[in-house]
Amino acid sequence: MTAPSVPIPVFFDPRYRARLPDRHRFPMGKYMAVAEALRRGPLVQQLRFLRPKDLHEAQIEAAHGYWPLVRDLALPRAMEKRLGLPLQADLRDRALAAAAGTYAAALTALDRGVACNLAGGSHHADYETPAGFCTFNDVTIAAKSLLQRGRVGRILVLDLDVHQGDGTARSFDAEPRLVAASLHCAQNFPFEKARSDLDIALDEGAQGRAYAEALRGLLAGLPANSFDIVFYNAGVDPHKDDNLGRLALSARDLADRDHLVLAWARRHDLPIVTVLGGGYQGDLARLASLHAQTVAQAVTLFS
Repeated sequence: MTAPSVPIPVFFDPRYRARLPDRHRFPMGKYMAVAEALRRGPLVQQLRFLRPKDLHEAQIEAAHGYWPLVRDLALPRAMEKRLGLPLQADLRDRALAAAAGTYAAALTALDRGVACNLAGGSHHADYETPAGFCTFNDVTIAAKSLLQRGRVGRILVLDLDVHQGDGTARSFDAEPRLVAASLHCAQNFPFEKARSDLDIALDEGAQGRAYAEALRGLLAGLPANSFDIVFYNAGVDPHKDDNLGRLALSARDLADRDHLVLAWARRHDLPIVTVLGGGYQGDLARLASLHAQTVAQAVTLFS
């Protein structure tokens, strides 16, 4: 008799969705759309949906010195402009819930081997300021919390969003136990790049073959056995139809990318947390299907 598969932990909170002005280019509806696509899809019996517990304020303060300004909805206009989102209570709470989801997924992955957060990947925020639709940097909050609590000794952030994770790179700069690796489009935001521990920049228009070769090289150069956990930013904005992407990957290319990363983690017995990252297509159903592929690959490799 075949042993039953163990469901993949998936973290979701209704607060992941908040109100935005009409025609805002950030697709806020995608979080609910991804959750619904998974709940109505063929993999639902292989998933275990969980709601994260709220973070302690000290966890946020350790990663973001401006936390009191966000908490009190008193962010200066210049910071709000850099953020690119209006600071309001539900957007603050959305960012807090997303960060809680990433931390909960990290704790779960240490026991289960894998866990998925259906939000997160807000990699432009650093200690000094929010930026680029990122109120907080959920991965930085989770990573620093794990270290402060002695849960792990060394952490890898593998950032495959089309935009460089500049906030993560700056946040990790003075901490050798935190390693940031980024594969991104050279001619895209942020136009002034930070220095990650490992950066690979592809030229605008790069397609699947070039992307896969670069990713294999990146993974081959990482000492997997020296890490205790990896945070995988699985942004789907490298897709050829993404409004903010500038690379030319297909849906199949993105699925292959996810498989490559998750198989690498599985092969090395390296607990892995997936976070949604970027994705800016106007068709929410299509966008949700791209994000859902990451969870599908987790099911394939870890069930």
